[in-house]
Amino acid sequence: MMKKVYVAGHRGMVGSAVCRALSSPDSPLGPVELVVRTHSELDLLDPAAVRRFYEAERPDVAVIAAARVGGIGANSAANSRFLYENEMIAMNTVWGAAEAGIGRLLFLGSTCIYPRLAPQPIPEDALLSGPLEKTNEGYALAKISGLKLCEFLRRERGLLYHSLMPTNLYGPGDNYDIAGGHVLPTLIRKFETMKDVVPLWGTGSAIREFLHVDDLASACLFALSLDDPPDLMNVGSGEEVAIRELAEAVKEATGSTAQITWDSSKPDGTPRKLCDTSLIRSLGWKPRISLKEGLAMTVASYRAELAAGTVRLGRG
Repeated sequence: MMKKVYVAGHRGMVGSAVCRALSSPDSPLGPVELVVRTHSELDLLDPAAVRRFYEAERPDVAVIAAARVGGIGANSAANSRFLYENEMIAMNTVWGAAEAGIGRLLFLGSTCIYPRLAPQPIPEDALLSGPLEKTNEGYALAKISGLKLCEFLRRERGLLYHSLMPTNLYGPGDNYDIAGGHVLPTLIRKFETMKDVVPLWGTGSAIREFLHVDDLASACLFALSLDDPPDLMNVGSGEEVAIRELAEAVKEATGSTAQITWDSSKPDGTPRKLCDTSLIRSLGWKPRISLKEGLAMTVASYRAELAAGTVRLGRG
């Protein structure tokens, strides 16, 4: 019998990638019936509406990819909103699914849940072992609540609710908002639009790991294909790059000749963040898209989205 799969946040970068993967003939889950709702059709901040949706649709599986997301500037300026909205989305979608008797759920978070000075690479058991990075503390707290709720419901009710924590993501459908976007799409847009000088935050010394969103989607389907997955698994590429080096790589990928300047009065964020992906790799998953290949693909998708008038340049 064909499974019915609900993807929350299907219009976002992650949700749309999961939908593409689920619709592929190569999907390890086989043919599925996709269930999606736009924000106007279902407000995930409304617990009663979410509960009614679950009871009416009765999906076999729910994938929670919906979230308010943003870069270091957006997060640090609005920690309260990032905490409130993401906490409500997590609680409503996970608790509502449990109350409606939905048997399986995959919750997606971020490796920003880990302490600012966590051991590197960051293992899953580093969770709650130290203070969080202040610039995105609200978002991180909400995601921790969501994954813990999944863990508790699995233990108390026997529901197969589990979580994936991806590293920094990029790819088609990203948000290229310069004021509030994440570092990589912001870099792409700046190098595509600023011809002479590209000003960047911080010193460029922070070290990050990036994963193409299609690799995350493959990890989601892999996790959902497991009969007894771990409660929490990290998902990452295993490739590290300093932001300064990333900026040069994006400059090359776009063909820009602009000069890069750094504003050291702005924060760098967490000094280093590489996640330990030995758990999911030991079970049989690994990424396939290198950063160089992924950057070329993403620049091409940005240009295609811009030409089609579908590129995201802000919230919404």
